[in-house]
Amino acid sequence: MKIIFLYSGKALDEEGKIFVKLAERKGIELIPYNVFNRVSFDGFVKELKDCDLVYNATAEDYALEYSKLAEVFGKKVVDSPKEYYSTEDKWMFYVKCMKYGVPVPDTILLPRNISMAKKALKDFNKWPVVLKRIYGTWGWYVEKADNADEAAEIIRKFWEKGSEKLPIIAQEFIYSPSYRATVINGKIVQTVIKKNYGLKAWKATGIYGKKFKRFPVDKELKKLVKNLMSFVKIHICGIDLCKKGDSWLLIEVNSSPAFDFLQSDHEYLIDLSLDLLKKEALKLKK
Repeated sequence: MKIIFLYSGKALDEEGKIFVKLAERKGIELIPYNVFNRVSFDGFVKELKDCDLVYNATAEDYALEYSKLAEVFGKKVVDSPKEYYSTEDKWMFYVKCMKYGVPVPDTILLPRNISMAKKALKDFNKWPVVLKRIYGTWGWYVEKADNADEAAEIIRKFWEKGSEKLPIIAQEFIYSPSYRATVINGKIVQTVIKKNYGLKAWKATGIYGKKFKRFPVDKELKKLVKNLMSFVKIHICGIDLCKKGDSWLLIEVNSSPAFDFLQSDHEYLIDLSLDLLKKEALKLKK
């Protein structure tokens, strides 16, 4: 069994090496493919012909092009780039959650015109407010504003930084720790509370989380995740949540989640992921 392992960086990192090591034990030939260094169309297509499955292990946007290419040539990708546009798109994710009754913070899509965006925020009237570009990873396009003028400056900064005027949402700010549930094959396999200290203490997602500890899974969270996974077709994901009072609210779902919050779980999560990949590959052989 051959599985292409999409990753990014100067070289295969420690997690990638663990993937290769554990895959070998399971009879899987894992073929690491660096999306940053290898850009040969013919070379990648040739690799595809001999593989059973493609696993995208990186959150880099560039990897989506390889994932889409793999699907064009009839290969199954875990997870499909099609899901990126319905779950990584933060506005569309909010819309889907509202449709299926999954609790989320109040959110609005801001007009492109700055003056109209300021009026929409004043009508929304939930201060402070969190501004997010609809696409973005690692918390790079997420900032908090205390008033409409401050929000306008953040919007301009997002547009200058990103070199294009992508849509921006405004979300009510919830005073809560950031909770992460890692889900593999529909089951919660790890939970962590992500905490941060210093100037970005309110932002504990992405690169900003510094301290991690487990939290228990209650019935409400199990129900929420089960409902969520009924319409989010991601096999391996990280679910970010917060709490408003005693109730869970969903923030977002991330494909290609980090496995290294707790080192004691690192190999365990990789092992579960490989079991899932092997199972999906075997389905294709039937």
